[in-house]
Amino acid sequence: MSFVLDASVALLWLVPQTNPAGAAYADSALLALKESQALVPSLFALEVANVVAKVEAKGIVSEADSQRFISLLGQLELVTDVETMAHALGDTLNLARRYKLSAYDAAYLELALRKGLPLATLDADLAQAAARAGLHVFAIH
Repeated sequence: MSFVLDASVALLWLVPQTNPAGAAYADSALLALKESQALVPSLFALEVANVVAKVEAKGIVSEADSQRFISLLGQLELVTDVETMAHALGDTLNLARRYKLSAYDAAYLELALRKGLPLATLDADLAQAAARAGLHVFAIH
């Protein structure tokens, strides 16, 4: 089963200590990716790069740790949505307004709604918006 993967989940594969309660959820998503694919909006790589740079600068992880994480991402079937920007000033902006989300978070919601896929997220506001929009949220198996 395909799903939309929020960076909040993927980044726990690098820094699980930042959200110990979400680690099992992140591990479940990683396990699911061994048998399926995940879609990500085109901003996913920038979000990941931003957090990687920040946690390295704070000394939470080493560059070697980050490279292992980046290598893991490269081994997974992550499909980048090429239409993210085409929806940014329309549907995505409207979702951000309606659910009081950042445009970045609304991009994940817009993609999941457009593709009719569950959303894997550990962001409470995004999960709540997804539920309110009638979208299935990825569940631990």
